[in-house]
Amino acid sequence: MLTERHSEAVSLSGEVSPKGEPVGPAVFPDGRVKLSLVIPCYNEETTLEACVEKVLSIADDKLELELVIVDDCSKDKSREIAKQLAAKHAGIVVLWHEKNQGKGAALRTGIARASGDFVAVQDADLEYDPMDLRRLLVPLRNGEADVVLGSRFLSHGYHRVLYFWHSLGNRFLTLLSNMLTDLNLTDMETCYKVFRREIIQAIPIQENRFGFEPEVVAKIAHLRLRIFEMGISYRGRTYAEGKKIGAKDGFRALYCILKYNLHHAPWIVQFGFYVLIGGVCAILNLILFLALLPSLGMTVAAPIAFVVAAIANYYLCVLILFRRGARWKSSVEWLSFVLVVAIVGAADLFMTRAGIAVGLSAASAKALATMAGLVLNFAGRRLIVFPEPASPGWKPQNPS
Repeated sequence: MLTERHSEAVSLSGEVSPKGEPVGPAVFPDGRVKLSLVIPCYNEETTLEACVEKVLSIADDKLELELVIVDDCSKDKSREIAKQLAAKHAGIVVLWHEKNQGKGAALRTGIARASGDFVAVQDADLEYDPMDLRRLLVPLRNGEADVVLGSRFLSHGYHRVLYFWHSLGNRFLTLLSNMLTDLNLTDMETCYKVFRREIIQAIPIQENRFGFEPEVVAKIAHLRLRIFEMGISYRGRTYAEGKKIGAKDGFRALYCILKYNLHHAPWIVQFGFYVLIGGVCAILNLILFLALLPSLGMTVAAPIAFVVAAIANYYLCVLILFRRGARWKSSVEWLSFVLVVAIVGAADLFMTRAGIAVGLSAASAKALATMAGLVLNFAGRRLIVFPEPASPGWKPQNPS
């Protein structure tokens, strides 16, 4: 059971012993803590038992372990091995999915079941060394951190040398994530993330596959938590050895970085992405207008083209840029959207007519009106349709 020891904060030393234990006064007066490790498992029969044995070896009289193994409908003997391990060792919980859903879904299931003071993610593939968890726990045990991430790119321990393009992709995704979260992480995609239990259980996890990593980093950044990072060792495995992440997961991670961060980004960043979205919709607007103009006339063609483009714009904005229902109920949001569309649509028609009246071609007049509409649409969506509350300030290092 989680105790009330979190409230007993005292002065902190932050020192670490050679064994990775905190030195000096700590949040936990008796020094004993419980760590829940969520182990997502899919076809890991060759490594699961060895992984569990290595994890169990880090326990001592000050560190109690709970292992929550979540079998994601493996096709091999992983579930049977997990059940055998649970029968052999106390403190192992085995959960499973009847249908394969992905790593994120397995983590969501396991995190909800965790009962320790802290929760960590442990892959079953032996790429990470559980002994590093003792070091990652230090800032948490000392009450200095809410989340600690283990970085494969900071200097500590040894690393297997593999896959240059994977490494480059990880660094690019980390850079983009940092730009939108205002963090300075070196390894956003790391598996080793350790949380205070009440923190991670309060975060709704939506991603079912490897999008969990950028999603959870975005959400802990938006909460302005105390986030630490430490170097860890890493033994990467090859695809022949069972590595599962691929190119499509990289593209999904890119999408997740945008999806979970852009609604909190500064307006200038949002406007840059809105211009990209608006550019696509503006082209759609122009094509429809020119296609409908000969048969319907300008008074009908312009509003129809504008409304169709506005609906496409709304869909893309919700998909990437803003959050549906950020503050309003859906009915209010749609009414405010229609209001903005009506106002900007009227302005679009007026500017198109005015351009033609001063001698511009229909295409030129419509293009100028559409450019002005980009700015008006962005302002209306950001300030009226999708009003986002300001992010809180960063949590102080040692809150009183």
